[in-house]
Amino acid sequence: MTSRVGTRAAGTDGSDFKHREKVASHYQMSASLKSEIRKLNFVHLLLWLLVAAQVIVSKLDLVPSDTVAEPYRWEYPYLISLFPLVTGSLSLPKNNISYLVISMISSGLFSIAPLFYGSMEMLGEAQQLYRHGKAYRFIFGWAAVTVMYLVMVVAVQVHAWQIYYSKKLLDAWFDSTQEKKKK
Repeated sequence: MTSRVGTRAAGTDGSDFKHREKVASHYQMSASLKSEIRKLNFVHLLLWLLVAAQVIVSKLDLVPSDTVAEPYRWEYPYLISLFPLVTGSLSLPKNNISYLVISMISSGLFSIAPLFYGSMEMLGEAQQLYRHGKAYRFIFGWAAVTVMYLVMVVAVQVHAWQIYYSKKLLDAWFDSTQEKKKK
């Protein structure tokens, strides 16, 4: 044992560290991937809150409709994307493989699929805006189609990285369980 104050143990010169145990690589990878997934989950939550705020504000008529536009149809199914966020977050503390798999599958169904549908839904409005300069929906003075496409670009990246890191994490967890079974 070393101490910050005092003498070094007799017979050591400080170079006897090579025999010490090291943390297995799959545990290191698991910790770093969990950290990245938590960061992505936080960004996902922020995006979800933005979409939910727009839906709630427009449906309850809290502000005039010329300030915040009516939501697009894809925004309603996107609100279900809270489910993969919750199941993914629940899978991390105890390395729950089942929850992580459910989160990955439901991310594709409830997060990415509504975004692809939304990109097709808003395509005509985007073409009209960029060809003729006419917009009929606005969010705080900005064309709603532009704002929502920006949200969609960020959201697709966040969800794609979530699925990618979840797959890597699943592989790390699966490798560690296979090594335990071999022993």
